[in-house]
Amino acid sequence: MKCPICGKEFIDMKYRPFCSKRCADIDLGNWFSGKYKFEATELDDEDLAELEKIQQQKDAEN
Repeated sequence: MKCPICGKEFIDMKYRPFCSKRCADIDLGNWFSGKYKFEATELDDEDLAELEKIQQQKDAEN
């Protein structure tokens, strides 16, 4: 496998999927700095009520 940060092949599984602590720390820094992001949708009150209803149904089944 190759490290997603530097592209080096790695054999030590300690920091998998990264080749080293350095690359793992770089990746963590990317998350903290906002370099990586994904879209999220806001839930309105109607969506939340529907989710609560579904959860209550699941709880009742168990």
